[in-house]
Amino acid sequence: MSGLSIIDLSLSHFRSHRAARIGFDGRPVALIGPNGAGKTNILEAISLLSPGRGLRRAGAEELSRKPEALGWKITACLHGTNADHEVETGAEAGQTRSVRIDGKAATQVSLARITRVLWLVPAMDRLWIEAAEGRRRFLDRMTLSFAPDHAEAVLTYEKAMRDRNRLLKDQVQDAHWYRALEARMVDAATQIEGNRAATLRRLSTAQNDADTAFPSAALTLVNPEPTDDLASALVEGRRRDMAAGRTLVGPHRADLSGIYADKGVAADQCSTGEQKALLVSLILANARALAQDLGAAPILLLDEVAAHLDAPRRAALYDEICALGAQAIMTGTESQLFDTLGSRAQVFALTETANQSQIKEIQ
Repeated sequence: MSGLSIIDLSLSHFRSHRAARIGFDGRPVALIGPNGAGKTNILEAISLLSPGRGLRRAGAEELSRKPEALGWKITACLHGTNADHEVETGAEAGQTRSVRIDGKAATQVSLARITRVLWLVPAMDRLWIEAAEGRRRFLDRMTLSFAPDHAEAVLTYEKAMRDRNRLLKDQVQDAHWYRALEARMVDAATQIEGNRAATLRRLSTAQNDADTAFPSAALTLVNPEPTDDLASALVEGRRRDMAAGRTLVGPHRADLSGIYADKGVAADQCSTGEQKALLVSLILANARALAQDLGAAPILLLDEVAAHLDAPRRAALYDEICALGAQAIMTGTESQLFDTLGSRAQVFALTETANQSQIKEIQ
């Protein structure tokens, strides 16, 4: 099975890359080089070919190469879900990010309809022990990969909630001001909760059906104040919410609970290595489910993942990626980490001189 893929990638004044062009052939990719050489910057650029702020959640102004601060641009030729596309995204100095698909202005949400990009980065290693917000974001990114319209539902809900929170902080008592906002919140919340539940079912099936070296994670969505009638809960909770200055019930309060299924141990109580293995398992399950839906595996971005796996699991990861036909773009500081990939992968070496990244393919 062939996967969604990047055919050509060009960066202009993006982070440490003044100008770079990389040609890919669809195989997995290993980016090798010392820390600070610009490997993760390439992954970040690719993550911006999907909706949102990318794998570092950086603002548009942070992405521009310093000290020039002239703005930045990413151009890519993508083998997408139904056709090949040329995507351009970037920002002029002091401006917000723009997107063009096949030469026409487009929304970020449109990117989710032509390709799928999943990632696992070191910052996610604390996912199971950090605050609930990080786990919600992780779940919503997986959900977005199955339901591109999920992003619009989340944006609609969050905008209506922000407007409601302003009324609460201003101590507005008139119910008339709340009704329309709460109706929009309820409609969007219904879609959000349905999409999230469907995603958990898809991930469960993809893990149960898999022949994999990675442990299965049993996932549950937990809400601190569950309700079957959000509309009533919002009306009845206005006085309490007004005292708090914010909305205290709704899908923005949900948390993702994980259990190492074979051991029956909560993810936050597992060892560091087990927590990492659970994350790898979920990314692979997400990729397998998408491959079934789309007939093509998603693009995977794996930052320093190989360094945290023992040799047998590392080899198993590569075998699973290749079996999926996924274009997985991986980083590492040592070439030996990718030895078992052999000719199944493209390899690029990155170096950095005078705050400028250089990239060269190793044949």
